[in-house]
Amino acid sequence: QVQLVESGGGLVQAGGSLRLSCAASGRTVTSYAMGWFRQAPGKEREFVAAISWSGGNTYYADSVKGRFTISRDNAKNTVYLQMNSLKPEDTAVYYCAAAPGYYSGSYSQYDYAYWGQGTQVTVSS
Repeated sequence: QVQLVESGGGLVQAGGSLRLSCAASGRTVTSYAMGWFRQAPGKEREFVAAISWSGGNTYYADSVKGRFTISRDNAKNTVYLQMNSLKPEDTAVYYCAAAPGYYSGSYSQYDYAYWGQGTQVTVSS
């Protein structure tokens, strides 16, 4: 079993930056693809970014490409999401997820077996 705990969310003005962290415990996730998803009020959960087990491949939603960067430190069993140039439409609860059996990464939430509890990101205009 894998437990994921997100941190780093908060309130920031438009144009600002935040760095989310996702710490895994219970089992190493070094061989798992990892992803970030988000859900805004009244909307479905959507893909934000994913990273392969080695960190060599990354994937982004078009809405965040060029502004967000996903990375991982396998020695620390931790995944990060650096968010720059934040916009009010980035406001959402951000979830970290782990996909066992997927080495390269996945855009689909249904491929992720483990989820964190989420961290709130609010971007004011």
